[in-house]
Amino acid sequence: MAKSADTKTAGRKPGARATRTAAETEKIRAALAARREELRGEYDQTLSEITELQRDRLTDSAGDDQADTGTKTFEREQEISLANSILERINQVERALERLDEGGYGWCERCGNPIPVERLAAFPSATLCVTCKQLEERR
Repeated sequence: MAKSADTKTAGRKPGARATRTAAETEKIRAALAARREELRGEYDQTLSEITELQRDRLTDSAGDDQADTGTKTFEREQEISLANSILERINQVERALERLDEGGYGWCERCGNPIPVERLAAFPSATLCVTCKQLEERR
């Protein structure tokens, strides 16, 4: 376990993470918590819509041909995919909050370099710097 911590801190300046004030940390925490609550509301709304549509489909499926059945199945899968995507974004925000508590927020998980403020402003739950994210996407 100690070896992975050594690997994560390799190439980093000692004390380099102590650059964020308590006020900045709380501002970030509040923004992340607000985003998490927004996403949870969106997720709950999506689940309600899926349940409502499913109920409508069950009562309105008499006389459907194969094409209608296929279309309904495709739509249901799209809705479930959307709900899963929202759930994944909630998990990313929760992970960002954990990293904030641990002191690792704003630092790349792969190379240990700081994540640019612009990237964090656009994607607050980012865990990789731009370079590492580009390398990951190429794979």
